[in-house]
Amino acid sequence: MKKSIRKLLPLILSGVLLGGTAASLIASAGEPYDVYNYDRWGEAIPSQAGYIADRTVSGYDLGIGPMDSPSDIFCDHNRIFYIADTKNNRVIALDSELDRVVEIYDEFRLPDGSVTTLDQPEGIFVSAENDCIYIADSNNERVLVCNYDSEVVMEIVRPDSELFSAPTFRPKRVVADKAGNVYVVLDNITTGAAMFGPEGEFTGFYGANRVQPTSEIISNYIRNIFSSEEKKASRPRNVPTGITSFDIYGDFIFTCTASSTQTTDTVKKLNAAGKNIFANLELAFGDYTPIYDASQNKLFSPAICDIDIADDGNINCLDLTTGRVFQYDEDCNLLFITGTIAKQVGGFNQVSALESLDNCLYVLDSQKNTVTVFVETSFGEVVHEAAELYNAGYYEEALEPWYEVLRRDGNYRRAYIGVASALLRKGDYKGSMKYAKLADAPLIYDKAFEGWRREFLKEHFTEIAAITAVLAAVLIYIGKRKKKKPAGISAADMENTEKKEE
Repeated sequence: MKKSIRKLLPLILSGVLLGGTAASLIASAGEPYDVYNYDRWGEAIPSQAGYIADRTVSGYDLGIGPMDSPSDIFCDHNRIFYIADTKNNRVIALDSELDRVVEIYDEFRLPDGSVTTLDQPEGIFVSAENDCIYIADSNNERVLVCNYDSEVVMEIVRPDSELFSAPTFRPKRVVADKAGNVYVVLDNITTGAAMFGPEGEFTGFYGANRVQPTSEIISNYIRNIFSSEEKKASRPRNVPTGITSFDIYGDFIFTCTASSTQTTDTVKKLNAAGKNIFANLELAFGDYTPIYDASQNKLFSPAICDIDIADDGNINCLDLTTGRVFQYDEDCNLLFITGTIAKQVGGFNQVSALESLDNCLYVLDSQKNTVTVFVETSFGEVVHEAAELYNAGYYEEALEPWYEVLRRDGNYRRAYIGVASALLRKGDYKGSMKYAKLADAPLIYDKAFEGWRREFLKEHFTEIAAITAVLAAVLIYIGKRKKKKPAGISAADMENTEKKEE
């Protein structure tokens, strides 16, 4: 009996192992992508998901027929979603659950009573200040401004101005600020977003990207210093890449560019004057290293095609290259990476836009013609709670949530930064130095070290003063001894001289 059990034991163990392997394969098959983050050395490491794909929504699900190449999605202050269904020449309004059509905007009444239609709209925005819908009506070369009843309030067309030299006016994205100023991203325009006043008057360009400082550009600049005007004119001009998309949050406008060759101004935070708050910071958005495609034998760098600022201030960046959403906090620390190029739910063919509402992300796919809804995980909830407290200045209150994050994922760099900042605020300088070192956060470490040094000097002032006084006395005594000894006379000669005098 014992022998038979011994013979069967390897088979039983093999079965258990195969069963576990099969279970893990089934579990991983449900995830169309690897969940990862980056450590302090910039290496991709496995991590817990902050969001998981819940479902996809198509035009068939909504009972309005298939969408065709949707380009933009926006959620307004009334929690209504708007989708620019580009090649169907319409804008679809949906409720907050994306399961009911509120309105379809495809015909509009002009002030003279005539009817106008859309021609491949690519951008949509709704103002909370005036309840107006702004539509980037690309092929009609206009921005259409209307109310909820499809009555046209204003049309913005190509400006008749010397400052606007482009032959076409093809809007791709549009936003409006609290004062009613309208900002329009135009196709093939590299001088920034076109800016219009509340009445539609053209006022100039806003937030142009800087030229990428390549070695060729630098060498050409040096040559131009010593070149004639004729040679300068014959050389090709270096122009920056254009803005791809933007979002408005409070008094700031965030822009992004989808150029895979541009690393300068990939994402910008612009104030009212058009100054980039991120300009002097060493920031990277998207994957740290380019993605290699063996089928094309090419390296593809991140191309941020859309940007969304959530209600809690987190920055969501959509990467056209990988089909991933990269989420950052207000200080541009990476929180989560979600999505990929794949056929399953949670994967995409070609991403075009994203939006956020509460604890969900909504990603538009212009080839699948769907919206994918990502819901927050329990891990994501803890991270967001800690980040929200931290961003609000409640560093000590954020300490316990950050510890909980580290209990769940010991490699989560953002949590180490949060703990280091909280301990610094509490005055635990040694603890702050420890976590700042683990996070590779030199600025926090330097502040913690200054605090620890100040505290150390204060605590040991008496001992340090005594030691300093003794050292000073010793140095003074040695100095006096040296002064008594004549130059060029050795110690032995001095001793003989003293004996003779006696």
